Amino acid sequence: MGQETRTLATQLIRGMGSFFKLCACSRQSRCPHPYTIRYRDATGRQVEETGYSTQPDAVEHLAKIYAEKRDTPRQQADLKRQIAKQRFGEYASSWLARQRHYAPSSVRSVNQVLNSQVFPRLESRRMNSFTSTVVEDFIMSMEERSVGLAAQQNAFDTLKKILLDARRRGGITDDPFDGVIPPEYIPRKITIPTLDEIHHLKEVSSDELRVIIDLMSGCGHRNGEAYAANLERMVADNVYRITEQIDGTTRQRARLKHRKPGDFRETPMPSTVRESLLRYEKDHGTDPNGYLLRTQRSPYWAHTTLGYQSPHAGVDRTRCQAPQRGSVTKEGPGEGRF
Repeated sequence: MGQETRTLATQLIRGMGSFFKLCACSRQSRCPHPYTIRYRDATGRQVEETGYSTQPDAVEHLAKIYAEKRDTPRQQADLKRQIAKQRFGEYASSWLARQRHYAPSSVRSVNQVLNSQVFPRLESRRMNSFTSTVVEDFIMSMEERSVGLAAQQNAFDTLKKILLDARRRGGITDDPFDGVIPPEYIPRKITIPTLDEIHHLKEVSSDELRVIIDLMSGCGHRNGEAYAANLERMVADNVYRITEQIDGTTRQRARLKHRKPGDFRETPMPSTVRESLLRYEKDHGTDPNGYLLRTQRSPYWAHTTLGYQSPHAGVDRTRCQAPQRGSVTKEGPGEGRF
């Protein structure tokens, strides 16, 4: 410790640690300076804490820590040490594999955030080396690279989920987000189309896009859910059962976002929506399983389909905005709604 003088007061039993004073007083047992304790935590990292006014206070705290470590099963203690020594990239991969509730689109989004923002700075860092300073430096590095606020927040949120999971499992001792100010992203306000604007969109839309508009505005479908339009989901004259969505990237059927496989939700179905679906079936038919929307190259629609459909409806290709002041929101795979 440089020029500091340490007088070891007592060496406790092996594995418990030690306590001492950092001052240079000649009679440390009577000086007012606090005691410092030194010990190894459950992950094997050496820790020092100060602020104990008397020897009994210091010894009592060391004994408490030692008892907790002794009572911890050896297998659990070994797991904590293993996590602490892991590289962030390795732990992040195992963490993502354990998120079995994530939809495929969510897994792709997390991987994209990790590979583009987090791994270039933190992939090789050991888990027990993460502190609030490390997290703050990471945020500052994104600011210096002029990373957008939305991307900053996604990267921060992903990092936080992974590190707090490691802390919960004992691989990180202190809270690495204590006192950290996160990036603040304020989403742009989305304007909901008026009824007149919706009617105008339908007047100039293709038959396929008209079905999507009716499902989204009449039944509250998300984009991906509307792409999976199916006559079999009309479980009553006024009820539509939403059971799945079409993944916007893979163009494959997928479970509903934020729900378990097999879950569904039912929404009221106005007569105009029912008539729209039946009219489309009469004019264009369905596939053998009752699905309405398809393209020449794919059995299902996707976000890219709007790219060549939207000019017919006067809708901007990138933001899906209505021609006047309304907009058709596009919040990601399966997220947007009218």
